[in-house]
Amino acid sequence: MSRGKNQHVVPHGKEWAVQGAGNSKATKVVSTQKEAISIAQDIARNQQSDTKIHGTDGKIRAGNSYGNDPCPPRDQK
Repeated sequence: MSRGKNQHVVPHGKEWAVQGAGNSKATKVVSTQKEAISIAQDIARNQQSDTKIHGTDGKIRAGNSYGNDPCPPRDQK
């Protein structure tokens, strides 16, 4: 199965948007960042891709990988 597009949570005026990497339009616009993160995580899990969480300044502040990570953690606890 091929990986989908990374999902970005970005500011959208006074709201938050979930936007696939390279897309010009938002997939979904919601009122809170928390809700947008939840939606982005669901999409990323389904598509085996990553989430990129942006702050109000537009810079990436966090993210997670839900696919085959080319650099997995070394500590196998």
